[in-house]
Amino acid sequence: MTKHTPSAGFRRLFASLMLSAATLGVAMTAADANTLRWARVGDALTLDPHSANEGPTSTLLHHIYETLVSRGLDGSLQPRLATEWSIHPDDPAVWVFKLRDGVKFHDGADFTAEDVVASVTRVTAETSDFKGLHTSVAGAEAVDDYTVHIKMKGPTPLYVQNLTNFFIMDKGWIEANGVQAPQDFKAGEEKFTVRNTNGTGPYMLESRDPEVKTVLKVNAGHWAPAPQVTEIIYTPIKEAATRVAALLSGEVDFVQDVPVQDIERLSNTPGVKVTTGPENRTIFFSYDMTSDSLVSLPGDNPFKKPQVREALALTLDRDAIRQVVMRGQSVPGALNAPPFVNGYDAAMDAYGKPDLDRAKALLAEAGYANGFSVDLHCPNDRYINDEAICQAFVGMMGRIGIKANLVSQSRTIHFPAIQNRQVDFYLLGWGVPTFDSQYVFDFLVHSLEEGRGGWNGSRYQNPEVDAMIKSLATETDLAKRDATIADIWKKVQEDRVFLMVHNQALAYAAKDGIDIAVHPENQPHMANVAFK
Repeated sequence: MTKHTPSAGFRRLFASLMLSAATLGVAMTAADANTLRWARVGDALTLDPHSANEGPTSTLLHHIYETLVSRGLDGSLQPRLATEWSIHPDDPAVWVFKLRDGVKFHDGADFTAEDVVASVTRVTAETSDFKGLHTSVAGAEAVDDYTVHIKMKGPTPLYVQNLTNFFIMDKGWIEANGVQAPQDFKAGEEKFTVRNTNGTGPYMLESRDPEVKTVLKVNAGHWAPAPQVTEIIYTPIKEAATRVAALLSGEVDFVQDVPVQDIERLSNTPGVKVTTGPENRTIFFSYDMTSDSLVSLPGDNPFKKPQVREALALTLDRDAIRQVVMRGQSVPGALNAPPFVNGYDAAMDAYGKPDLDRAKALLAEAGYANGFSVDLHCPNDRYINDEAICQAFVGMMGRIGIKANLVSQSRTIHFPAIQNRQVDFYLLGWGVPTFDSQYVFDFLVHSLEEGRGGWNGSRYQNPEVDAMIKSLATETDLAKRDATIADIWKKVQEDRVFLMVHNQALAYAAKDGIDIAVHPENQPHMANVAFK
């Protein structure tokens, strides 16, 4: 891995994160001592634990379902349903997991190795949005009630890093409800698992009204010490001003995504505490690089021309977006990997100033001296100021003659459109829960085949790059593997597969006395909240 020194802005944000982690804890009034009212911009897309690889969805599900391993605030792996894990001493292609004894599902069924085997089978199914994390899995075997062997297609020394969002389901419940395959979210499929749950987590689903309110109650039979938060009322509030007003009026206790324009005001408001920190997530634009015709420009595709992709890069003013749109709450960059991630390279992340004259000359060279018109698709309820970022870029492109029609819509429409390849120019954010570049490559760079490329809306295809990506899963020489990662990034950057904007920063706000650390995965867990 290339060694790097994060920017001063990133270091300040990271320092804030560590300070928050050191002071994790909560104090609330006696009247509210058991209930935490939690608001954020969007709801979980589904309750099917293997259907949608999407941040807010996984964050809510982590309270209901559990994983074999979890990730701490410092990025380290922690035991969860597995107490130990190792590579089999006699077979380097087998991972051995020792499971926690005495765990029960919410319906009272015992948790055993058979449930892990059933979950492996389900998460690798065609309709799973997480299958890209398990492409090296050949199968799973229950050795005894509390030992599982996961057989890989070859030595896969980093596979355990892929399991922090791998939720375990009850085999009997799967079979009883006919949900052996995950919901096909991108196809709009409805399934029992969309609105019903049966996990082993510290909270149980009490009621759900999608996009309105979800109520979770404490699981009295959970294996860990009982959490002090015994009820969670989770409310999606799309409008930023309404979210902030709900906190100030006392209607909610915790706002997970504070609007950047309100951070300073809330920080100076008595009775409110704001905590900031960096997120392990990039925000970027992507475009169809290979099709002959665009959806919004029939018969033509300017993005196939490398000059056009370079012109876009020379038009994007990242510093202006940071200052005006993000109010300083972002770390601009040119590499679509956060500094948290193995394979990050500060040299590749460096970016230059806009050069509009050069951008116009490149458009003319590509045959678009008068520019062109195209639709730019953007979510309006997922990332921090996502629609405003798109609006800013529309204005920037207009300065070189590209007329972009902004199509702003909910992520419930935006994400399936990307996966179904119904859009050809869009904004997307990407977190890296494995803390390794392979996750970016498997989902965003590799061709759509063999479980990989599920979010490759750029349609990028390069057999040589595909082969290098596949080799990462089974390469045991980590120095050689890191060199391959560097080679892949070099090619991705040369081809301008992504138009990176920035690394996202986070801000949480809560009633005074409530200190909830900003998690690098943006996954606060209410079972960790303690009342003073």
